[in-house]
Amino acid sequence: MSQPLSTETIYNKQAASWSRSEKILLSDFTARPRVIEALGDISGANVLDLGCGEGYVSRMLLNRSAGSVFGVDASSEMITQAKKSAAKEKLPNSHYAVGNAVTYTDFPTTKFDHAIAVFLFNYLKIEEMTEVMAKVKNLLKAGGAFIFTVPHPCLPFMKEEAPPFYFEHDGKSYLDGIDQTFEGEIWRRDGVPVSVRCVHKTFSHYFDALKLAGFQSLPEVKELSVTKEHLKLDPDFFAPLEGYPLHVLFKVQTND
Repeated sequence: MSQPLSTETIYNKQAASWSRSEKILLSDFTARPRVIEALGDISGANVLDLGCGEGYVSRMLLNRSAGSVFGVDASSEMITQAKKSAAKEKLPNSHYAVGNAVTYTDFPTTKFDHAIAVFLFNYLKIEEMTEVMAKVKNLLKAGGAFIFTVPHPCLPFMKEEAPPFYFEHDGKSYLDGIDQTFEGEIWRRDGVPVSVRCVHKTFSHYFDALKLAGFQSLPEVKELSVTKEHLKLDPDFFAPLEGYPLHVLFKVQTND
């Protein structure tokens, strides 16, 4: 049996399919705008973007007056795309580096105002996720916000394996699939699918990891789904997901 492709290989191969200047992926509608909303006023803020991909969210932040964004991603091709897009949009305060979020240490500053991880933790096992959360805790200024999104833990067990978003749970249940990798796909509105994967965790694992990482306050938690506005925009694309919990957004702030 052949070994599964590494996450880096998957994203190096499909980096061009992720590159975009406007909303096109399902999660560009259902998740990423909610991250921007949760951050609030970021004027002049220095933001850390872990698992930044090709820089789509980073560019959104800079276009909303963030002072600077430092993005890290394990895929060299995604970082190449991020640098090209930032140069094209003339965003000089964008900085990107190739690196694994678990082991990367060469940050340009000792403290950031805020940090985001948009669909990063679904690629990490529980122990790795906890290590990254602890790193973020140490990199945030007092009062800084850490916002991250993940696929909803229940989605693989509720949604059939069909467009425009699914994960294969391979017969595992919600509780016996913990730390197992589920392969999946998420679609663009133009019909192009891209590969995604989810290392399954329960809600408890996210709460426990934040506590172990040193965050002392309870996170805000929002379950994200297709809205009426999405259905009005493109009923054929969004209707198959109506009523399903697609993603979860966590927001936690440092107290010290």
